[in-house]
Amino acid sequence: MLEMRPDCERCGTDLPAEAPGAFICSFECTFCAECSEDLDDRCPNCGGELTDRPTRAKALHAKIPPSDERRFKGAA
Repeated sequence: MLEMRPDCERCGTDLPAEAPGAFICSFECTFCAECSEDLDDRCPNCGGELTDRPTRAKALHAKIPPSDERRFKGAA
């Protein structure tokens, strides 16, 4: 089951599980549409292809909650 990470790892944009616009690689590294495009649809962590992440119906969030662990680290 997908974690449905809540933010873009590169810019920190919120990516709600029920909304389109998130892109993931096979390791679930997660990026917004703008960052994915800037990265030429390649994950900077593993080099894998970034593809559309499916959405999860909001009605299922109580039973199968999306992750709340944010991955954006900000400027180092």
